[in-house]
Amino acid sequence: MILAGGAGFLGRTLAKWNAKRDVETVILSRSATPIDGARVVEWDGRTLGAWASELEGAAALVNLAGRSVNCRYTTKNRRQMIDSRVLSTRVLGEAVRSCATPPAVWLNSSTATIYRHTFGPAHDESGEIGAAAEANDAFSVEIAQAWEAEFAKAIAPRKIVLRTAMVLGREPGGVLEVLRRLAKCWMGGRMGRGDQYVSWIHEEDFCRVIDWLIASPQAQGVYNLSSPAPLTNGEMMAAMRRPCGRWLGLPAARWMLEVGAFFLRTETELILKSRRVVPGRLIQEGFRFSHPELEGALTGLV
Repeated sequence: MILAGGAGFLGRTLAKWNAKRDVETVILSRSATPIDGARVVEWDGRTLGAWASELEGAAALVNLAGRSVNCRYTTKNRRQMIDSRVLSTRVLGEAVRSCATPPAVWLNSSTATIYRHTFGPAHDESGEIGAAAEANDAFSVEIAQAWEAEFAKAIAPRKIVLRTAMVLGREPGGVLEVLRRLAKCWMGGRMGRGDQYVSWIHEEDFCRVIDWLIASPQAQGVYNLSSPAPLTNGEMMAAMRRPCGRWLGLPAARWMLEVGAFFLRTETELILKSRRVVPGRLIQEGFRFSHPELEGALTGLV
């Protein structure tokens, strides 16, 4: 399995999962820093190089490349967020075309944020796409659409778009360590109104979905990678407090989140947008989640 841009949280999670199953993992990274369970090959995410030969005959290519969205949306950061996704997808397309035996399947990351902010029925893969002024998410939706549009141009034996929700896992750099720290410090209350929906998936189910899609020759097109049970922010934080042994969590009003986001160099949209997404195709095609409910998922993780 080739993991492009796999040096981050998701890549390290997949590499460890693969190592347990004796699957060889090659991570394409801008840094040569060793990663457990994988062989690291340097690339710049923009230009063809010696790294392209790694794709020859691979069972699967999974593109996870993209600058973190957990930052302030300055002009410079916006450009990096788009370029790191679009240009990496474009050069991978060039590399795949040059292969005598291209990867059997190419899975390209996207995001569940592409769907419209909603408090109503959950979005499956046919859900409405677009921005909402209330959520201040126009740029995030723009990134997702540009990412998927570039992937649509690519030619490969089989292509899958991964519209992934928040992944909860143990590797450093994930959102779970932030939520757990807040809960332990008695700050794990609702954020904003607390009625905005949160879509999520357990790290094990994320890895199992990747395996399942690779092994299913009929699988192609768009898939939502999320648990079948999204819940509100207030419900999520209450569930987080219980395994942390905290009966109380101080709430954070919207103005407090704005101040905190400024000093933490991030954006409140990541917290306040209502993402209510369900894995319609996975359920319809027979995938069974090991961790469908957040309460049980957090008991094992926290």
